[in-house]
Amino acid sequence: MARHTSIESTSNRRWAIGFTAAAAFLFVLYHWIVPNSPQPVHDFVQGWFSNANTNEMIVYIIMALGLNVVVGYAGLLDLGFVAFWAIGGYVAGWLMSSFLGNFQINIFGNPAPGLEMGIHITFWWVLLLAGGFCALWGIIIGAPTLRLKSDYLALVTLGFGEIIPQVFVNGQDINGFNLSNGTQGITPIDPIKFFGFRDLGPFDLDYKFVIYSVICAGMVMVSLRLRSGRLGRAWLAIREDELAASMMGVPLMRTKLSAYAVGAFAGGLGGVVFATHINGVFAERFNFSISIIILAMVVLGGMGNVWGVMVGAIVLSWINGIGLQQLGNTINTTFNTDINFPSFNFLIFGSLLILMMIFRREGFIPEARTRLVMHEHDRDNEEVQ
Repeated sequence: MARHTSIESTSNRRWAIGFTAAAAFLFVLYHWIVPNSPQPVHDFVQGWFSNANTNEMIVYIIMALGLNVVVGYAGLLDLGFVAFWAIGGYVAGWLMSSFLGNFQINIFGNPAPGLEMGIHITFWWVLLLAGGFCALWGIIIGAPTLRLKSDYLALVTLGFGEIIPQVFVNGQDINGFNLSNGTQGITPIDPIKFFGFRDLGPFDLDYKFVIYSVICAGMVMVSLRLRSGRLGRAWLAIREDELAASMMGVPLMRTKLSAYAVGAFAGGLGGVVFATHINGVFAERFNFSISIIILAMVVLGGMGNVWGVMVGAIVLSWINGIGLQQLGNTINTTFNTDINFPSFNFLIFGSLLILMMIFRREGFIPEARTRLVMHEHDRDNEEVQ
């Protein structure tokens, strides 16, 4: 046991160093190298690995890490995770803009000139408030629904994921109260103060990358600590055998609710980060397909493995955001065709899922326990032969 813990700790340290080095390299690339490079180099980097797409990758990583707690650790299938992303985004819209113009509250906020009315709270506090608000909603929704299992739980979370975005789409007039500004959304969002000396506008993507990376690193640390702690072991016990876990004294509802709350907290963080990334909150951005994409990131990356989920989020968000379009442009230019490759993104995602389920069910970088379970039947066949 001690040997296994030591190996896992060493592996985590190597992955952490690798991702930290990659983040440092990307900041140097976007802040110094690309602006001073020849135009062909600049166009290539911005075409294939733009800093806007990289920032969006980090949002997906945060979201995937949150869903990994629910699905990968506790084994609770959630098909409506985008709802927490939407709630977190609208908390940022309410507390970091002039939208609620009947108030004039400023708590270390950073409103743009001429937009002093409304509620303006510092970005770092809004992160915690949005995360806590989403965690509360996770508990409220989870309390009556987490008694269900498997397909029934998936259907309930699917319904939750469909209802919440529709509330915001049609929330411009709820008994005379404008909750969300409907399809027009809430914009602009207050600029982030970069560690006290610089206001980050919509195009300060390199400095935003640093802040988003710090938030992502915090979520990684929380995920790893929870995974190795008592609560994480309880989640894994429920995932493996809920009946056996209850017989061993694990409080099922309380443990499930804690997983749902932690995942919802991460969803709130992702919503705030995304709102500051696109400088607004727009209801149409929170559709059901986002939940499926995030779930695919967790499954393809390796459920239960933090690093695998991060890799899955990076790969799929790159393909969905910019990679598929660039690959399509290259193929169309080379073969003189006119195919709209981004329109086939769900066909490609579905094909990837099918191939992964056939040839590598445990994901790109699987958790050790999951790998053993997935290949238990193969080992039994080898022993029989």
